[in-house]
Amino acid sequence: MITVPQARTQAQKRLRTNLNKWLEQTVIQTDIPAPLLSITLHPPTEKQMLSNQQAAQDWAQSWSSVTTGNGIEVEWESRLWRSIGRQRIPVRAHFAHAHAVAAFSGGEPAAAWHLLYDRTTAVLATLLGDRSDPTVFLATIRRHSVTLRNYAPEEFDLVLATTQWLIDNPITGLRPRQVGIRGVDSKWFTSHRALLKDLVQASTGSEDLGIVDSDLLLRIRILDPGLLPGGPHDFAASPGHLAALNLRPTNIFIFENLESVLTMPPLPGAVVLHGGGYAVDLLQRIAWLQHAPVWYWGDLDSHGFAILNRLRGYLPHARSVLMDTVTLQLHADLCVPEPKPNTGQFPNLNAAEAQTLMKLREYGNIRLEQERIPWNHALSALELC
Repeated sequence: MITVPQARTQAQKRLRTNLNKWLEQTVIQTDIPAPLLSITLHPPTEKQMLSNQQAAQDWAQSWSSVTTGNGIEVEWESRLWRSIGRQRIPVRAHFAHAHAVAAFSGGEPAAAWHLLYDRTTAVLATLLGDRSDPTVFLATIRRHSVTLRNYAPEEFDLVLATTQWLIDNPITGLRPRQVGIRGVDSKWFTSHRALLKDLVQASTGSEDLGIVDSDLLLRIRILDPGLLPGGPHDFAASPGHLAALNLRPTNIFIFENLESVLTMPPLPGAVVLHGGGYAVDLLQRIAWLQHAPVWYWGDLDSHGFAILNRLRGYLPHARSVLMDTVTLQLHADLCVPEPKPNTGQFPNLNAAEAQTLMKLREYGNIRLEQERIPWNHALSALELC
């Protein structure tokens, strides 16, 4: 017998697996099977009923208590058994559409469905215009569905407003810092650029935003001269040039703050890179980072954890250092309010990091900037890596 909680778990799993597929079917209203989902309840046999009639009755009663309608239906059958007579039992649960699956299943998958559906309809209402076919927008939403779900409400609104501005004001030959959009700085623009480009392309067909880029440089210090004999040991280079060095360090440090990079002493087998906040995305082009332990040290605030979350998207083995509850408690007197906290969700954090982020938010969105931690304390922790 499939209980109501077991059926909810099945529905959650199917909703999670089919989230993007069902979203497209719901928006376009095509290729939707009838019903969208059916769950067989495996009702008891006559023998099972006789062995524990009360349990079977309780099970049937639990299904009779399920709220039906709005696309949710519980199918019942009448069965005649020689020993206990005619019994009416539930045999299947049917769900006509994804909204019904979400209403029944509840939990995180249902919340993800409602959020993504609402944001999809907002994108289409804002950007679809006179076009009748939303297919190209849905393809963009599918590629960026996790990003769209993780946005805080105000950040999502800013993405839509910025996209509309870029559609209404085509750019030609400007650098990111020259793009004058109210409420948008160059760091924000750079970190959201991939989604903005795809949304503008879906709306206008333009393959780029008209932005002129120069090669972005990453600062690196070789803390062990033996890793690059005869070469420079403190320099800035493009990700492509760093990748071509084909270094073989045994320890890789990535710091958000340049002063911390410049203060690091010599360490056997180690290099340190300046992540530069959300510019850590550039690191995914350096293949040798995949082959050694990576330690990330960022500001102890919501943006530091957001950057760590992104870094783990392409360096899943990266570990954080000095971004824990103990460090926060030891230096609580050095914390300050975070001006614009990132309220998104960061699924790539481990349990301890998520707990620390929760503490930061519970304490009123505070931050402990990297450079405020006494250097002797920080270095002691870094040398243990």
